[in-house]
Amino acid sequence: MPSTNTGKEGAVSAAVESMRKAMAESDKASLEKLAEEQLLYSHSSGRVENKAEFIATLVGQKSGFSAISLSDQTVNVVEDIALVRHKFIGTRKGDGNKMNLAVLTVWRERGGQWRLLARQAAKVE
Repeated sequence: MPSTNTGKEGAVSAAVESMRKAMAESDKASLEKLAEEQLLYSHSSGRVENKAEFIATLVGQKSGFSAISLSDQTVNVVEDIALVRHKFIGTRKGDGNKMNLAVLTVWRERGGQWRLLARQAAKVE
C-alpha cells in the first residue's frame, strides 16, 4: 500500500524517526513522550508489553539496541490515526544479535503530537 497524501505524513515520519533514535539511545524521557499510555507493544516472539514494560526493556543495561535502521517505510493517515509499515533491522546490546523484522505501528495524534499506540512485528527470514 503506498503512502497517503494528507499532509500529515511528514509529521508522522518525524515521530517514527524520533522513536527510532529514542530506542537506539535508550532515551527514557523521549520514550515516555512518544508512547501512549495505552501502548500495546507486540514483539515478534508473541510477547506483548505495556508502556512501562516497553520502556523498561529498552533502558536496561543489557537490553535494548545499539543500532536500529528502518527502510521501505509507508505511512497511511486516516484522520487522527496513522498506520506505518517498515523493515526494522536492530542490533541487540546484550548479545550483538541482529533482528530483521517487518513492523506495523499504529500512531495517534493528540494536540498536534503523534504517539505510538500499538506495534506488531514479524521476523523476516
